[in-house]
Amino acid sequence: MKRYYVILITLLIASLSFAQEVQTVEQEATETTAVATPSYTPEQAWEAANEAYNNGDYAQAVELYESILSQQQHSAQVYYNLGNAYYKQEKLGKAILNYNRALRLAPSDEDTLHNLEYATHATKDNIEEIPTFFLVTWVRHIRNMMGCNAWTITSLFMLVITLLATLVYLLAERLSLRKVGFYGMCVAAIILLISTTFAYHTRQTLVNNNEAVIMSSAVPVKSSPDRAATDLFVLHEGTKLSLGESIDGWVEIRIADGRKGWIETSRIEII
Repeated sequence: MKRYYVILITLLIASLSFAQEVQTVEQEATETTAVATPSYTPEQAWEAANEAYNNGDYAQAVELYESILSQQQHSAQVYYNLGNAYYKQEKLGKAILNYNRALRLAPSDEDTLHNLEYATHATKDNIEEIPTFFLVTWVRHIRNMMGCNAWTITSLFMLVITLLATLVYLLAERLSLRKVGFYGMCVAAIILLISTTFAYHTRQTLVNNNEAVIMSSAVPVKSSPDRAATDLFVLHEGTKLSLGESIDGWVEIRIADGRKGWIETSRIEII
């Protein structure tokens, strides 16, 4: 019987280690290059930025929101407000970039989703996405209901329930309690598997910087990583891309309708 306790304790320790790792990755994944020298505390900058935004001084608001990020104070709300300030300045690429960064931290935020959709409609590229199987869309919708930390906490909670149910199944003398323990263990284990999978995929989204937004007004997409190569098509500011291989200042990109090509890395900014 002792070996059961050893196994259960080992699983719990491993899960706690995974949770700590996820939290560290989530904090590191949102770090961006500082663009302003901080002269305020994050709290002071937040208040001053909101006041500047409300007064219509969007350039000052952008500088202050960026100063918050430069102090490693990342949050979905800061990115959302920064996106709004850029949109007011008619900097569509920067606005869409920061809305997407906000969604990485809060994937189900309705205000961010609405503003991103509105800003995307303002781009010049009308790209039709490849239809996705409804089940895949449904699973993605459920996964995006919570962030990485929330799914990790759910996984830990379900792990505890699974362990408790397992103990009831192994140790209970009454048959009815053993049945409750067995079925509870099965249900909790299934939810544990699902929530852990969602936590892992959400974490991978944060870690893998394989999406970007075009910053230039117009960018020719080449057939190969060479300025002399054939132009396949042209993309405009604000268009979201999936990134592939990088070679000497060029990166292979794919857009939502499946078309591929090469563009210069200086024309994009990674989400």
